[in-house]
Amino acid sequence: MKIITICGSYKFKKQMTEICEKLTLEGNCVFAPNGLARADKESYTQEEMLMLAQMHKEKIKLSDAVFIVDIDGYIGNSTKSEIELAQALDKEIIYYSKISV
Repeated sequence: MKIITICGSYKFKKQMTEICEKLTLEGNCVFAPNGLARADKESYTQEEMLMLAQMHKEKIKLSDAVFIVDIDGYIGNSTKSEIELAQALDKEIIYYSKISV
């Protein structure tokens, strides 16, 4: 079992939800971005968005690996910073585009 944090753009929330379920059913402990249940991230205040971003980085620190949901190779600025954090912490980085899920 690995502890894995899902990272990616909110525009891929459907895929992130599916990946989260698949990885969980494979026996992993999976952290997903908060807010996947909301219609869009614009429904959060700026203060809430900052708090959620910090919480997500804490999840990465607790994880063995990060799973980057990079549909069609897209990686936004927030996800880039999460990848940089994972690299600095020597975490395994798994890219959706490089595997078949």
